[in-house]
Amino acid sequence: MAPPLPGVHLRRTVENGFEIAEVARSARLLGLAGVLDALDRQAEEVRVPGLAVDYGFTWDEDDRNSPRWWPQGITTSADADGGTDRVRAASGREHRVLLTSAYSKTVDGRNHGSRITVVDLDTLRYRHVLLVVPSVAGGRLRLAPLEVHAGGIVWCGPYLYVAGTRRGLFTCRLDDLIEVEPGPETFGYAHVLPVRFGYDALSADGVEAMRYSFLSLDRGAGGDDPHLVAGEYGRDGMTQRLVRFPLDPETSHLRAEDDGTSRPIHLDERGVGHMQGATVVDGTHYVTSSRGRWKLGSVFVGNPGSFTERRQAIPNGPEDIAYWPAQDAFWSLSEYPGRRYVFRVPRANLR
Repeated sequence: MAPPLPGVHLRRTVENGFEIAEVARSARLLGLAGVLDALDRQAEEVRVPGLAVDYGFTWDEDDRNSPRWWPQGITTSADADGGTDRVRAASGREHRVLLTSAYSKTVDGRNHGSRITVVDLDTLRYRHVLLVVPSVAGGRLRLAPLEVHAGGIVWCGPYLYVAGTRRGLFTCRLDDLIEVEPGPETFGYAHVLPVRFGYDALSADGVEAMRYSFLSLDRGAGGDDPHLVAGEYGRDGMTQRLVRFPLDPETSHLRAEDDGTSRPIHLDERGVGHMQGATVVDGTHYVTSSRGRWKLGSVFVGNPGSFTERRQAIPNGPEDIAYWPAQDAFWSLSEYPGRRYVFRVPRANLR
């Protein structure tokens, strides 16, 4: 293996273990298993535009048209554990699960941060969960919204990684999912997921810090060599880098040096313009790219420096992408109001 690349790196922050324990003391600790028994909204299967799409659904009317919440990231129960595609709820029922993320625009002078949405693929029932940063000061517990773009998410083992653009990554543990008394602090949400720790984005002198615009998981050919794949949305001369960080299969943490620094094992500057998501399957990159509000999106297939564009393959405004091995298919989602879809693309449709 080549030595780690210099230039960009991530450094893990202090864990919010005490703060999360304080939240749980005054609320109800559910974990993801409990939320799967409390899904309160209904999505609807619909025909989704795009030459490569074979299945999709849309959110309920409020979420489909919301001016505040803009869908961004996606990951699946197939990412969570290479050995199974399903997650057991507290009731014992098993679910095929999608997790998506969205960020809040400022509406009526208020920004609500970011959230994830838990979707049962078998029933299309779903529920929103607010992402929060817990803190304790002067004996007072506070839950602040996590104000990031959340352009990509990865579910690996017990953890959910959230892309924070120039801030790096934020990591939540899904067992920490908590039911709280809805109120102004949580913008009326009854379920919150606190950030447990983060990875600050750092760079060497003279190197532009990486923008973590999107994320995906590559488990490798044998399933026991996981990597976090990240990249940058870029246009008009901005960098368009793709990067890979190794994950420890035992802990699901980024592999790190003694000082907590994680360095990529691969970085390539030859991405494509308007990248919204990227994943790697059997050594081949699959990259979603947007073409504006009114044109269907593209998928670029190949590797940096030798991509082939599949035009009009996916809907307008495509975002993050995740691979489901048992289906040999990709899942993605789109962001524009009135045309917000979650959709599947068989890998064979991109050949």
